Amino acid sequence: KESLARVMGLRLDANTQSSELLYVGFNQDNGCFACGTDSGFRIFNCDPFRQTYRRDFDLGGFGIVEMLFRCNILALVGGGRKPRYPTNKVMIWDDHQNRCIGELSFRSEVKAVRMSRERVVVVLEYRIYVYNFSDLNLLHTIETISNPHGLCALCTDSRACVIACCGLQKGHVRAELFDITRTTLISAHEAALSCIALNTDGTRLATASERGTLVRVWDTRSGQRLMELRRGAEPAVIQCMCFHADNSWLLVGSDHGTIHVFKLSESDSDKAPELTPPSSTPDAVTDAPISTAADSPDNPRSSLSFLGSLLPKSLVPTYIQSQWSFAQFRLPGSEKALTRTICAFAPENTNSFLVVSADGTFYKCGFDPVRGGECYREDWQKFLLPEDDE
Repeated sequence: KESLARVMGLRLDANTQSSELLYVGFNQDNGCFACGTDSGFRIFNCDPFRQTYRRDFDLGGFGIVEMLFRCNILALVGGGRKPRYPTNKVMIWDDHQNRCIGELSFRSEVKAVRMSRERVVVVLEYRIYVYNFSDLNLLHTIETISNPHGLCALCTDSRACVIACCGLQKGHVRAELFDITRTTLISAHEAALSCIALNTDGTRLATASERGTLVRVWDTRSGQRLMELRRGAEPAVIQCMCFHADNSWLLVGSDHGTIHVFKLSESDSDKAPELTPPSSTPDAVTDAPISTAADSPDNPRSSLSFLGSLLPKSLVPTYIQSQWSFAQFRLPGSEKALTRTICAFAPENTNSFLVVSADGTFYKCGFDPVRGGECYREDWQKFLLPEDDE
């Protein structure tokens, strides 16, 4: 079921990792995630957590392993010290046939790949190519500013085709709404972009800059800013963002090791389904009432936020006007060192979310949609352990 927004995969520098992990990324419905390693790739199911697939090769690593939901098709790009394939090629792998069935070659390194059932999107540093999935015919070419981290988001709803990417100026986002033949240009931030995310149908866009203190939510059709959310006061690298299936919540994860849950305004979301926290987990708040996002309090604000209604908007500092996160989860040990993570809401459309860390740790967490505050851990697993190697 195409129920959740796409989140970016995390590419890792093999020279700085003690493990063999080179890449980790969720599939389009966040029900599983793929890992690229120095010697192959693996796929893990999220709930229940288990390794469902493993492919090892004698020589060569994988820097990108992009899944297409749970089907047998993968997009692979070489990576690591000895890449399995050239880093300027995207190999379309059919695991039923145990071979590559397609190949896309470029003049420079591939930074990211995004897939839906209709499109294959390849991101280079200064250009993005959009292909038809069925025959790999080139449909569109998009020019961008320097994009070394491969920032790009593709909505997964089959009824829409929306891509968000860097514009031609620093801090600008370009949203291509191919289904209605419209381009929206958004001046999102003064600083360079660090993360972008689309919701399921491509109607909402979340952006963050390299400063990492603010997240902004936009309407992709009008370019109107809908909300401004504050992750924190200190600079950080925002590495992942994800919309809830009903657009009522937004996940934000940074290298400080904290995952923030923001409530999106009622006007910015459809009527939310019921969100039921687990009734029997060790760290959970018990007897939490069944609730929707519309029933819960708003995100916290500064104690001086009342000035916004008394003074002209131009005189009120942004810091006072911003909304802070409704719920938070801190990765154990993250206070000692910076972390690298990806996060996404769990696919069962509840108030649970998933976190995968570059140190080979998987978490499933929950939050109270009424009280907010500290999140609770529902599951914890280590993967890619040395004893797993055969």
